[in-house]
Amino acid sequence: QVTLVESGGGLVQTGGSLRLSCKLSGRPFTRYAMGWFRQAPGKEREFVATISDSDGRIYYVDSVKGRFTISRDNAKITVYLQMNSLKPEDTAVYYCAAQRGSGSYSLMREYAYWGQGTQVTVSS
Repeated sequence: QVTLVESGGGLVQTGGSLRLSCKLSGRPFTRYAMGWFRQAPGKEREFVATISDSDGRIYYVDSVKGRFTISRDNAKITVYLQMNSLKPEDTAVYYCAAQRGSGSYSLMREYAYWGQGTQVTVSS
């Protein structure tokens, strides 16, 4: 059983920064690709960023490129999402996801495991 626990959400002003963390437990971390998704009120959940397992391939949705950085610390079995220059449109519940394998995954259906979500609110 794989468990993901996110933390780090909160309320921040436009232009501010937050760092989300997601810790995986239950399986060898280095065999899992990790992703971040978000869901704003009234909208579908969307892909934000992904990082592959051993070689660290990274992809972002266009709207966060240059502002968000995904990284992983295999020793701490944790993936991070550093979010800078936040905008009100970044307001959403952010979800961490994990999928066993060596690929890079940007679709919800490609991920087998999900965290409970953490709220990020950016005030204008």
